[in-house]
Formats: sequence, structure tokens, C-alpha cells
Amino acid sequence: MIAHIKGTIAEKFLNSVIVDVNGVGYEVALTALDFDTAELSQTTKFYTYHSIRENAEELYGFTTLAAKKLFQLLISVNGVGPKAAMAILSLAPAEEVRNAIANADTAFVAKASGVGKKSAERVIVDLKDKVGLPSHYGGTAPTTLAPANDEALDALMALGFSLKDATAALAEVDSHLPLEARIKAALKK
Repeated sequence: MIAHIKGTIAEKFLNSVIVDVNGVGYEVALTALDFDTAELSQTTKFYTYHSIRENAEELYGFTTLAAKKLFQLLISVNGVGPKAAMAILSLAPAEEVRNAIANADTAFVAKASGVGKKSAERVIVDLKDKVGLPSHYGGTAPTTLAPANDEALDALMALGFSLKDATAALAEVDSHLPLEARIKAALKK
């Protein structure tokens, strides 16, 4: 299992990049959002999911650990493969996708390329209780919404928290505190 890759982006094409790690190039499929921010010759770290099937091996990369964990939850849903999960995560930052699932927003999930209404409903039913509490509903901007690259959320998940538990722990912590203080406060909850 390849957990993450850190290297220089050597090439970009069709929502994937070649990451050069000490002379070895790894092709990593990215969400549309991560692909748009990836720049050639930039040193980047991607959390990866190594998919092995009978006829293919593929690496899927994410800039945050939260996005990777959400991807793993999505592919656990019957009928949702890696490509559909990547399409869902390409709709918006991982926190917004997680929030849409928590709010049972099937219309949002169904917007993903290759994901129909029935698949979107299955995602909502299977994952609604696994992704944590919604941080906001509808178009109202919340004060507790975690940033798309929330390092505190990533740190808690690296310590073994599930996405749901890490989200719940950080929901009651002031998002304006320094990173270390947010993590300590969340651990005390």
C-alpha cells in the first residue's frame, strides 16, 4: 500500500499528474480541484489510495487526508467505484462534499459525472451517519465550517480518529485558535 507520495510534478494530463520521486514517475489521478491547483515543477505531497484490480493498478491522490478518507468511504458504497468517487469529490472541496452527504443532499451528489439519482441516494443512505454532523445547511455560510485544508482535521485523523469523530470533536472548537490549540481542545472533548 502506498500511503502518500511526495515529489515534483513532472507532467499533467487529463486529471492526472506524473509525480517524479527521485527519478521514478508515479501517475496519480486527481480530483478536478486538485488537478487545477497542481503546477508543473512544484514539489507536492499527495495522500494516495492504491487501487488494485484484476486488470489495472491505479493511484488516486488527494491534497488532504480528509479527502482521502472521504474517498475511502465513498468507494465502500455498493456500486460506487473509484472513478465515481473522484467525480463526487470533484464537485467541491472535501468538506463541502462531506457536508452535502451529512445534510442528505442527493441533488448535489447526483451532479457528479456518471452518478445517477439512485447511486446518489445510496451514497446518502450508506454514509449519512458515517461522515459526522453537518457543519451548515443549504447556502448559509457557517461559522464552524472547517477550511478545505483543515490541518487540525488531518492531524486528528492521523491520530486515529474517524472522519466523523474528528469533525464532531472540532465542531465545538473555535476555528480561529492556533492549530496546536485547536488540536488540544479537540482531544479534550
